[in-house]
Amino acid sequence: MPIIRHHAALRALVAVRGHPFDRSGFDVMFQAMDGVSATMVDQPAAALLMNPEGMRDFDVLVLYDMPGLDFEAAEPPVFVDPPAPLQAGFRALLEQGKGVVALHHALAAWPTWAEYHEWLGGQFLYRPAMVRDAPAPDSGYRHDVAYTASTLPHPVTQGLPPHFALQDELYLAQVFADDVVPLLTCDAPFTRDHFWSADLAVRGHMFANEGWDHPPVQPLIGWAKQALASRLVYLQPGDGPGAWDNAAYRTLVRNAMRWVAGQ
Repeated sequence: MPIIRHHAALRALVAVRGHPFDRSGFDVMFQAMDGVSATMVDQPAAALLMNPEGMRDFDVLVLYDMPGLDFEAAEPPVFVDPPAPLQAGFRALLEQGKGVVALHHALAAWPTWAEYHEWLGGQFLYRPAMVRDAPAPDSGYRHDVAYTASTLPHPVTQGLPPHFALQDELYLAQVFADDVVPLLTCDAPFTRDHFWSADLAVRGHMFANEGWDHPPVQPLIGWAKQALASRLVYLQPGDGPGAWDNAAYRTLVRNAMRWVAGQ
């Protein structure tokens, strides 16, 4: 008789909150994935689990959160420093080799934590800031862009077509391209004229870019990298149903979780 091995489900802790999203629609994406058991935890409670002990019963950490920004302040956003226990616990988690998948607006989290963004491979800026000791403009955003994504050969893109259509939000943001392995590119133009200023948006001027400038960036919307002893994948798509309900995107997220978990 052949031996049938039943593989346990991949256990994912999904950190959320800090940016508006359709909770049920996002959760449905994970529930539809075969072999995945996802537990959604809101910030700030999620931060208490981002350490080796808190993640002991999970195989992968998925970041869909945006902590470190107070949008209810008198002049939003006010930047909030990450607590020291979180900084130490998260570093210990990466030193242990726990895999991380960061999605969409996670690139804007913890704006004052430079090391965090070195681990992620980039940063979305709500205000002009110093990035890697150089001045950088605030980032750009554009909702509901219809585009074609193209995959590059990697275990994370295995089983995906070379090209597939998506409709989702795009960012014109800081990407540390020399430190990452490209996974996904996009045919949309990543130039100033096609994006709105994040700084103007938080000042009450949505969908505006008057007086704002940003250099063009590579059309890179997904990458893999090493973060200390851990594998990390960042995927820029993920703003809403245009991505969550897309079969190729679901495959991409599932593959990313399995790859960072060493499966």
